[in-house]
Amino acid sequence: MLRGDLLFDRQGTYSKYKLDFKKIRDIDKVLLFSTIILVLFGILNIYLATKGTYGFSYAKKQLIWFIVSLVALYIFMAIDYRVLYNYVPIFYWAGVVLLIATRFLGSVRGGARGWLVFGPVSLQPAELAKIGMILMLAKKLEEMDLEINNLRNFFTLVFYAAVPVLFIVIQPDMGMTMVSFFIVLGIFYVAGLDMKVIGGGLLALFIGIIIVWNSGLIQDYQKTRITSFMNPEANMAGSGYHLSQSLIAIGSGGVTGNRPSLANDESSGYAAQHVPEVQTDFIFASTAENWGLLGILFLLTMYGLLISRMVAIARTSKDIFGSIICVGLVSYFLFAILQNIGMTIGLMPITGITLPLISYGGSSLLTTIMSIGLVLNVGMRRKKIRF
Repeated sequence: MLRGDLLFDRQGTYSKYKLDFKKIRDIDKVLLFSTIILVLFGILNIYLATKGTYGFSYAKKQLIWFIVSLVALYIFMAIDYRVLYNYVPIFYWAGVVLLIATRFLGSVRGGARGWLVFGPVSLQPAELAKIGMILMLAKKLEEMDLEINNLRNFFTLVFYAAVPVLFIVIQPDMGMTMVSFFIVLGIFYVAGLDMKVIGGGLLALFIGIIIVWNSGLIQDYQKTRITSFMNPEANMAGSGYHLSQSLIAIGSGGVTGNRPSLANDESSGYAAQHVPEVQTDFIFASTAENWGLLGILFLLTMYGLLISRMVAIARTSKDIFGSIICVGLVSYFLFAILQNIGMTIGLMPITGITLPLISYGGSSLLTTIMSIGLVLNVGMRRKKIRF
């Protein structure tokens, strides 16, 4: 059979975009519905956090991005991921090119030149490059048959991981840099990299952080924001302001929450009025205030279901490529959730890492749901074991 037969049916239509309805029963429904519930819960919390000043504006934009993301989800489930395997280099290098373009043409937000603006639409290329990096590492590891401790193979993988990360570092976007590092760390660990090498990598990371910290890439106000978690009381009106206000908002939620009215009025809660970047970096503070301990337990339960299903799909994938895709996304979710929640309660330094599927951000939502679509794709097409 010719390769083209995989892409076109006898009538010449694009059958690769048609979801095989026989596969629908194999869709991991727990993963799918937990994703949808998390996004809808996020949109509700974005509305509660911003309605006092912006009305339904932010929630409406996130809802539009969600609809677009559902289209992308369908496409990434419909096309057999083995077909996508052949186009991984294109996707990877396209992400790198966008990062290079951002370096010269991007707009600055939060101190980082990390956005490309097209009229009313903003794109964060680092989000796309993150997926491209996971796909490329998965492809290379399959080609290497997981022989990661071979010196040549190891440095090949390091090269493909380092190229996009380098351009993210010079933006500088330390949050996304940390995310990328822990994605690579998770993939390398599961692939069986020698623990001595992992230890050396962590040491190299520490040295790299020291070099970047003193290179001038990170501005003084960014350094202060990162280190303020160690002693927020020292300057509650300055560097410790974000954390101190976040803690007050979280504490005010109690057990059942302290929700403002859903009506579009000025009653928007403490976090909405006092916590900076409440709809993005600090959405957890607003969520904890609105829904209390019970709401947070619900949120963590949904995340637990989502991550556990991705782990299960990784374990039962029919090939290395599919397994590593799942591992990369699990690593992302675990680190992003721990880092974001940790920074809002004073256990982690404050960075620009958002809460997956909950925080406001179109690029992040789109790329995260695309990635989940790939995981669902892997799960739908895993090999059945027959006795």
